[in-house]
Amino acid sequence: MTSSPPSPEPPAPHVVVVGAGPTGLLLAGDLAAAGIAVTVLEKRPEGVSNLSRAFGVHARTLELLDARGLADELIATGQTVEELRLFGSVPFDISRLPSHHPLLLVTPQYEVERLLLRRALQHGAVFRHDTEVHGVEQDSDGVTVSIRTAGAESTLGADYAVGADGVRSTVRAAAGIPFPGRSVIRSVLLADVKLAREPQLTVRVEGGGGAFGFIAPFGDGYWRVGGWTREGRDLPDSAPVDFEELRSITERAFGTDYGMHDVRWIARYHSDERQAPRYRAGRILLAGDAAHQHSPAGGQGMNTGLQDAVNLGWKLAAVLGGWAPESLLDSYHAERHPVGRAVLRSSGLNLRLAMAHNPAEVALRLLRTWVVKHVPAVSRRAIGEITGIGYRYPAPKGAHRSVGERVPDQPLSDGRLYRALRAGKFVLVLPKGAEFDPAGREDRLLVAHRPDDRPAPRLVRPDGYLAWAADRMDGDAVEAAVRQWTGPRSLASANAREEVAS
Repeated sequence: MTSSPPSPEPPAPHVVVVGAGPTGLLLAGDLAAAGIAVTVLEKRPEGVSNLSRAFGVHARTLELLDARGLADELIATGQTVEELRLFGSVPFDISRLPSHHPLLLVTPQYEVERLLLRRALQHGAVFRHDTEVHGVEQDSDGVTVSIRTAGAESTLGADYAVGADGVRSTVRAAAGIPFPGRSVIRSVLLADVKLAREPQLTVRVEGGGGAFGFIAPFGDGYWRVGGWTREGRDLPDSAPVDFEELRSITERAFGTDYGMHDVRWIARYHSDERQAPRYRAGRILLAGDAAHQHSPAGGQGMNTGLQDAVNLGWKLAAVLGGWAPESLLDSYHAERHPVGRAVLRSSGLNLRLAMAHNPAEVALRLLRTWVVKHVPAVSRRAIGEITGIGYRYPAPKGAHRSVGERVPDQPLSDGRLYRALRAGKFVLVLPKGAEFDPAGREDRLLVAHRPDDRPAPRLVRPDGYLAWAADRMDGDAVEAAVRQWTGPRSLASANAREEVAS
């Protein structure tokens, strides 16, 4: 009887991703889908869920999951919500967002992780569980990650390392990147419970009686309920959790405990506001909670991390694919750091308003409530910040006024834009009847056409933001823009074109 040959060793990775939470999983899937060898290192055992507290998937994140063919399946796992309500009287109607997904999805974080893990594995990402990283070194040629697996020490080399390993990031510490900030609120209670008296299907944040609380429906009979009170603000995360304590906080914040019962999960945690001053140190990059930590108000933490991954993934693939300069990676910090800072600011403001208790703070909350309700521009900006659709990236001097904007889904002559983005490529959207030969760039460029007679060409980045635009069709200008963003045509294609011409 002959034994089967040993399984071949996976190829040496081009990228090591540390951390298999949502951010690391999405990044690994994008890299693997682009043909980049990626290994994910995770200290948790295989099959052990990340018991973090995220529960909301906002509109912009759903758009990006749509561009990966995952949005509809994820939506089926939870409860869709079309309104956020802050402080009892500030409604944020998200049903009219200019998005293919004008909603907030309330679903457990493990459902997000399940789909992202499946996708990463399908594309060939390699996972090493029970593996703890205890050092990262780099030189001009690459990185060396020191790891410990089952007590055995070893190293793993790669071109780049990405720290997606959370607020206590080992990768960030190894890169010498600080994480300034402070603890904002301690002893927040969270629980998944059933309610005897269910409120309207909205996500609600309320403050009163020296407490604040929030509540959101999962759609399976359970609700995520959380809250904080001044009396318990000094308790550590390890302090025992008393269900009656949560019931009391909820009643003080909302005026009722909704008859909560049947707890399936309960925890205590604290919230910091921190941000790394730089997201890149040579060949080491940070994403998600390793780069920024926000207050829970608005539920933006996981969403911001997922959007970091989308921005970083195509840039690493472009550099490693040889058709973009390494300097492209600098734009990751330039684009995502301001977004992280804005999320930290807006979520922090909402948290402080929810905790308002002295007359000056209460007056400020009343003023902001009035402004948001009665000034449409302020309301639109607030909704754009919470849902993620309102952010744009800096544009170079002299660029078209639309460059850097998020591009919403739109019909094409053959399908729609976010289906086209599932190829992981730039999408050149041309006027009907216009022509452009993608030869030599088929691995990174897809050409599509408008279904109408508008003359404006658009070059959409793989992450759904506008790279280049013009108000009329000009073949030379289109070629120059495509070359700038996707590099020259391949040598084989150029030779073939010369032979045809001769």
